[in-house]
Amino acid sequence: MAPPGVSVQLIVFGQRNQEDIAGVLRDVAAAGFPAIEAGNLFLACGEDRARQLLEENGLQVSGAHFGYGDYADPEKLAGHIAYAKAVGLKHLLCSGVADGSSAEGYRKSAAVFNAVGRRLADEGLLFHYHNHDWEFRDLGGITGMEILAQETDPVLVRFNLDVFWLYYAGQDPAEFIRKHAGRAGYFHFKDGRRRATDAGMRPEFLELGRGDVDLQGAYAAALEAGAEWIVAEQDSTQVTPREAITISRQYLRDVLGL
Repeated sequence: MAPPGVSVQLIVFGQRNQEDIAGVLRDVAAAGFPAIEAGNLFLACGEDRARQLLEENGLQVSGAHFGYGDYADPEKLAGHIAYAKAVGLKHLLCSGVADGSSAEGYRKSAAVFNAVGRRLADEGLLFHYHNHDWEFRDLGGITGMEILAQETDPVLVRFNLDVFWLYYAGQDPAEFIRKHAGRAGYFHFKDGRRRATDAGMRPEFLELGRGDVDLQGAYAAALEAGAEWIVAEQDSTQVTPREAITISRQYLRDVLGL
């Protein structure tokens, strides 16, 4: 089996994604990443400019990431499908549900996700739900993640598993990956730790290899699940974004062999 592809989520660049996408992509290429995950670049800077920037920097697009509302809106979804096919990506990722505070919100979302997954499958694309920690909160004897697992078709609705958020939610990332190996294949590798503050426990996001997540164990499980992509993601950083992704790229290369 071929090793998984390596990519980076552009969230670490924050506002620069809107103000200086050309500079962002140059930094990604300089850090040694061959691919990116972002939103719809055609909407961000126009199709011609997006294609030019990707080509200039030798970058592929591993996946496109949107919120629940974009998938619940047929017109927006149609635009994202067209974008995915135009740039040659097959993975579309969703964060969020209709209402994360109720079991009914997850059940409503599961129905939407099944329909979206069918529509994408008909276009040769794959739909993935991206987990956080809050999908694991108790909603009266069941969690949101359990509802999504039970009420979505595993062929149509796959999981974009984020190993940091699994750890933060008290899950064992490797164990969770193995449990859902049949619908896992596109992974977010994120590192960090739980940090106690006056306001309670908070996540501290760190470069890969600098936190408390068992990334090597998660990677072994991801390989068993047939991982297609390992995507470095860091929600925020105390160093420059370019330095952060360079450190994470070196970890992926030197420790995981990617």
